[in-house]
Amino acid sequence: MLFYTAPTPPEAGIAESTSLSIAGLLLAVVLTGYLLGSIPCGVIISKKFARTNLLQVGSGKTGTTNVLRAAGKKAAALALILDIGKGAAAVAIAHLILSTDWAAAAGTGPWLELGKALTAVAAIAGHSWSVFLRFKGGRGVATLMGSLLALYWPAGVVGGIGVLGIGFRTKYMSLGSIIGAVTAFILLMAFYVLRVELFGPVPLEYVVFGMAGAIFIYVMHRDNILRLFNGTERRIGEKLKTETVTTSQNPK
Repeated sequence: MLFYTAPTPPEAGIAESTSLSIAGLLLAVVLTGYLLGSIPCGVIISKKFARTNLLQVGSGKTGTTNVLRAAGKKAAALALILDIGKGAAAVAIAHLILSTDWAAAAGTGPWLELGKALTAVAAIAGHSWSVFLRFKGGRGVATLMGSLLALYWPAGVVGGIGVLGIGFRTKYMSLGSIIGAVTAFILLMAFYVLRVELFGPVPLEYVVFGMAGAIFIYVMHRDNILRLFNGTERRIGEKLKTETVTTSQNPK
């Protein structure tokens, strides 16, 4: 024979197969997280409670604050619970899938925490750019807090207290959202650096997720920040002056 190709060692084939299995499992949980996050709870609830198209009211966002304006307190509370649940459920499903015996046999062990964090990111992305709403959605605050509750519950609790406490204290939910997200990240970072394991160790993947989440919430509220400085930000409970979305103002 003019050319001879050495056979591939069995170990190389096994390693390649394992890598593909891990990638496939990670992709599966991420897609599941995105689809779960994409469920437009606020839109469904607003139609049920007030027969209102949430995308055409107030800010046009699908989160709790806009549901409160469009459909009232009961609808907003239900939307909040379900949006939190989306984030928590996405992470829980990822944990269940990636920690099964057959997944562990494929070598997902070292990828478990990263897989859960990526699934949380996907759930927040789904909420913010829902495939069911032509990639419209909310700002991801409640889904972020739900994800944190499932990843490392003290961060979710502290962040949630920050969101609701500051939000209702100042009547500016946008301000509470930013402070809550930053507070959750600070807690994760502090526990990681100081090696605080009171509630279990904090993986680096969670710290990075917390930082990314805080930055994301800040970016998603950049228009609200400008209105806060200008004194034109709408407070919680303020009546809508118009029933349709204004692209120039886009109030929260």
